[in-house]
Amino acid sequence: MHKKYFPLVFIFTLSLILTYAVPYSAASEAPRITKEELSAMLNSPDLVIIDVRVEKEWKKADTKIKGAVWEDSEEIEKWAGKYPKDKTIVFY
Repeated sequence: MHKKYFPLVFIFTLSLILTYAVPYSAASEAPRITKEELSAMLNSPDLVIIDVRVEKEWKKADTKIKGAVWEDSEEIEKWAGKYPKDKTIVFY
């Protein structure tokens, strides 16, 4: 590799790593619950269930969790603020 391009390639590679590795590692540390635990919580007013499947998959799905809302997982910054932080929020 030519020395004058090394800084550009390094910065590009680092930005890719930070863009994709950081969100993945944060998601892997999120608390998880079982379907039985969720089932027991379904009637709670303190529960918000957000379906983040790809819209096409969500629309063609025969089964959906009652009361769940669909949100585009690619546009989190647009909708994340509308959900109360004092509620239990479940993503699936």
